[in-house]
Amino acid sequence: MRVLLAGLLIAGLLLAIATFVSMRPIPDSLTEHGGVPNKRVYLDRYGERLNVTYENRWNLQQRISLHQAPEFLVEAILISEDKRFFEHAGVDWLARLNALRQNLFAGKVHRGASTITEQVVRMIHPRPRVLWSRWLEGFEAMALERRFSKLEILEFYLNQVPYGARRRGVKQAASLYFDRDISTLSKKEMLALAVLLRSPRWFDPLRQSGNLQAAIDRLARRLQLPRPELAAIAAQKLALGEPVKRPDASHFVRFVESERNHVGGGAEVGTTIDLELQSKAQAILDNRLERLRQRNVGNGAVLVIDHESNQILSWVVGYAGKRDRKYNKIDAVLARRQPGSALKPLLYANALRDGWTAATMLDDSPLELRVGRGLHSFRNYNRDHYGPVSLREALGNSLNIPAVRAIQYVGAGPFLTFLDDLGIKSLSGHPDIYGDGLALGNGELSLYELVQAYTVLARMGDYKPLTGIAGDERKNQSYRVLSEDIASLVADILSDPAAREKEFGWDSVLNLSHQTAVKTGTSNDYRDAWAVGFNDRHTVGVWIGNLDYSEMDEVTGSSGAALVMRSLFSELNRYREVKPLFLSSNLETHKVCIDNGLLANGDCETRDEWFVAGTEPRGQVQATSEIRLQKPSWDLLLAMDPRIPDQHEYFEFAVSDRADIAEVRWFVNDQLVGATSGATYSWKVARGQYRARAEVRLTGSAPVIETETVSYRVN
Repeated sequence: MRVLLAGLLIAGLLLAIATFVSMRPIPDSLTEHGGVPNKRVYLDRYGERLNVTYENRWNLQQRISLHQAPEFLVEAILISEDKRFFEHAGVDWLARLNALRQNLFAGKVHRGASTITEQVVRMIHPRPRVLWSRWLEGFEAMALERRFSKLEILEFYLNQVPYGARRRGVKQAASLYFDRDISTLSKKEMLALAVLLRSPRWFDPLRQSGNLQAAIDRLARRLQLPRPELAAIAAQKLALGEPVKRPDASHFVRFVESERNHVGGGAEVGTTIDLELQSKAQAILDNRLERLRQRNVGNGAVLVIDHESNQILSWVVGYAGKRDRKYNKIDAVLARRQPGSALKPLLYANALRDGWTAATMLDDSPLELRVGRGLHSFRNYNRDHYGPVSLREALGNSLNIPAVRAIQYVGAGPFLTFLDDLGIKSLSGHPDIYGDGLALGNGELSLYELVQAYTVLARMGDYKPLTGIAGDERKNQSYRVLSEDIASLVADILSDPAAREKEFGWDSVLNLSHQTAVKTGTSNDYRDAWAVGFNDRHTVGVWIGNLDYSEMDEVTGSSGAALVMRSLFSELNRYREVKPLFLSSNLETHKVCIDNGLLANGDCETRDEWFVAGTEPRGQVQATSEIRLQKPSWDLLLAMDPRIPDQHEYFEFAVSDRADIAEVRWFVNDQLVGATSGATYSWKVARGQYRARAEVRLTGSAPVIETETVSYRVN
């Protein structure tokens, strides 16, 4: 007997030690339990959810306080799960004995008799479902109740108890099954939530409605409700709901996730997106893409900015969330594409900063320049040439040849530096990679970068980074890129219907009902179509194309993207008073001669033009550029034409065409071969390897300018 007692004592001691060692610590707080979320929930500017996640271990967003929970629901859950919750100290020994009796009679585990406190322990300290776990949970439940009040434990339970489909807590369950807030549920629906705690699969409202109905009836009787109330509950129907389909904002959410250094540590993050505008922009873009499908258009993107704060209001990818569309998981807002003519306003802004005016005259005549080992003939979109045109007309009509002359004046290197200051970081190659083609958008950048650059024009020359996170001011990252005068002048040109009349006509899709600065762009072979614009408050950018780089069927910025931009501005302007674009007080208007850009003297046809005070032209205002040998170009490869007799075959040499050229002396292999009073010379072609250069004398007493020597070959 003593041996038996000793053995029992030792066994008890060992059990106590094992229990003490195996017990896990009780958390210091139930309200803050859960730590850092695996994935955050992002809210639009008005508190609407942009995304839904159930990947976190705990319910960190859709929680309620105990006083917010419907009293009937709490009572039903207590009766169903732990009717003596307010009487026991963590373990309901009477319930355990009753469960043991039922399990012995049934010959299997039929009931578990876990209290709500023990279930909370199981959530905090998950273990394999074995007898030893149940033993430990009882002791930890008692420790939990010594640290926290019954009400704290019950509130935690209501917010974290697991349901089906990875949902936790009664609020998430109400959204899952009924798509309504918990405060709007009927008593029958609250009973369903209480019953579903036992087995979400066995009582599934869609697949096991009979099981659920029977369990609801049993629970209602256990609540001992009056007969009239029981009858009323029985007559109610479960209004199962389908979740409201929200606009897909997954691409924007991924962008904000990448901005983690500007996001707080909470489970919910406020953003600047307007979900209603997002939905409308998605519908507008998708509708336009559908209409253009027969012209081989498959993808698109929209970015809308409130440039007063530089907050992102809408970030849309074409067909976002639709399973039957190609490449819609790629974020087209960030995809790098060729901008075409959409870079021209930035180029001319650079030229204005470097001394040009809106009246500066540019030569729109045929132009050939080196591309690779050959020559490229630059043309305007309609293949017409207009001769001398003002900068205003060149930009408004998006003429290509004047733009090439502009970048020859500015320089590809300085222009790339300017673009970098505007927030365009993708064009990071050496200037020689792009050459003069940079004026026509031969580099690749994203819609995000292009819109960022246009907001600088809209903000009167002040750069501020775009943000999608509420409260992210980043004021210290703001800086001035352009003067208000130049930014205002560019905006005036882009909003001037007369400036674009030659190419776009008076009934252009770019002429909006309110003053809006707009620009389109189309890349080579119709692979990209762009439209960007801004008014007094908003900047809108649109890209349309194919993310697999296939060609569209002659879809341009005007015929494709501009209609989307127009529709978006209509939505943005619908409920507000639109003001005219800002016009700098330093700008003043003067009459100039249309044919030469000089101040009017009464002997010419005139128009009004804006100038920064003190820059109005007093003399010739034709654009000048650095003197250089344009043809032949370095490493040019020419081929004799067998259809032309050799003695009649000539190639045109050319230097930069300037009005102040007095004489050009042409040298081949260091031998003088000719002299001209203009910028070109016809050289008789012969096979061989050659070096060419020119000496240029300008009018006046300026010294002779010698161009670089270039090497070329004739086969």
